[in-house]
Amino acid sequence: MDSHPEAPLPLSLLLALPRPKMLKRILIDATSLGIKRIVLINSWKVDKSYWQTPNLKADLLREKMLLGLEQARDTTLPELVLAPRFKPFVEDDLDTWAGPGRRLLANPGDYPAMPCDLAEPVTLAIGPEGGWTDYEVEMLQRQGFACHSFGTRILRVETALPALVGRMMQLP
Repeated sequence: MDSHPEAPLPLSLLLALPRPKMLKRILIDATSLGIKRIVLINSWKVDKSYWQTPNLKADLLREKMLLGLEQARDTTLPELVLAPRFKPFVEDDLDTWAGPGRRLLANPGDYPAMPCDLAEPVTLAIGPEGGWTDYEVEMLQRQGFACHSFGTRILRVETALPALVGRMMQLP
């Protein structure tokens, strides 16, 4: 049987570095969902020791993304960028990396609901559990990100990612 992978989602993911144990699962899920551009970024709420984990070694990250590709019958690895310094990445690289399209920031609080069924290119920023700090929100807003909430519950990142992608994108 000849089959071709589904088209990648028009979604880029800016993700605060999750707990090392969850990072593996989140990368598998993001890759199997069709996300082809991912930045793992630092946040004030990210434990500094997370950046020292062996799970951030290139061969282990690649292995997890390959598992996601196998699950989805896909063949194209995502572009993965590590940004251990929040401010320099946001000020110097984020605008170019995100490119044109909508920029959405998922954050707990009194914000408009996350939009749904988007077909346009989107960059989604998901913070650490508990959300981004006010300073981080302000910096991301200066780069064109609009804050949106995803209900009143605080979700774990591994729960929020597939739920947000399912709401925002018209999955094939």
